[in-house]
Amino acid sequence: MADQFTRFTDDGFGITSAEPWLKQKIQVIQEYLTAFVTNLADSVDEVVFVDLFSGSGLYSMGGKGEIFAGTPLMALAQDLPIKRFVFCERDAEQFKALKIRINTYHKEKNVVLLNGKPEELIDKLKLYIPLSKGDFKVAIFCVCDPFSLDVSFESIEKLSAMGFNLLVPFTFALNRHLNFKYYLKEDTEKMKKYLSGYKDLDRLGNGIENNFQFYKRLTEIYESNLRATGFRATTSSHKLDSGLMEIPTYTIGFFSKKLSAKTIKQDVESTRNVQFGLFN
Repeated sequence: MADQFTRFTDDGFGITSAEPWLKQKIQVIQEYLTAFVTNLADSVDEVVFVDLFSGSGLYSMGGKGEIFAGTPLMALAQDLPIKRFVFCERDAEQFKALKIRINTYHKEKNVVLLNGKPEELIDKLKLYIPLSKGDFKVAIFCVCDPFSLDVSFESIEKLSAMGFNLLVPFTFALNRHLNFKYYLKEDTEKMKKYLSGYKDLDRLGNGIENNFQFYKRLTEIYESNLRATGFRATTSSHKLDSGLMEIPTYTIGFFSKKLSAKTIKQDVESTRNVQFGLFN
């Protein structure tokens, strides 16, 4: 696993700067992906991996001293029975860099690249992703990780209707400058779209006095809204040491309408415990 993360060198194209905790987040995404595929591989005809915010494919820490895989290159490197990969990226330069890197490292894989925001790509996703029909069963594992609140709940509902299973790291800038007051007062339209309306916005701001309270309430409302649409849900908390998110832990949520979310989380935790035992 370590080699899959760090075997990259500077190729002259843009590489996104990262804090150390982000590498651990990619590892957690990998653990959820493995648990998902392991649980479903024998009961479906095709597994599809989707990343709605793929980035350039590479991150770096300490200038470019350590370069490691983002979610797309991590997923492509796994020895898992995934038949197709769909990567979406809204930024043109990052999209170009991602395309070059996939052709360099994984040109043998079945990959679809889409340039645009998720809400702009729903119809294209319908064209490229097969849906379950009759005896033909498809399992879609979708990572929604924009490091922002720039994805509408309406888009999530449309993906839900297509049978998407969602992995959502709740990570976004939250610090002294972009704090809870900013989101509640200056960015209300974005918050309204991210949740599902003004009623949720009122619930979100009621009695909030600090960033961590805001973050906890936000994730709880989001999970509740997804459960109301029929999703089963589970969340896990992970330590955070960041200048961008000045809270002690962040949450990753897994949401599925057909699969037991608790089973996936249990498999992730058991894998982590085995790894901990091997290295300690």
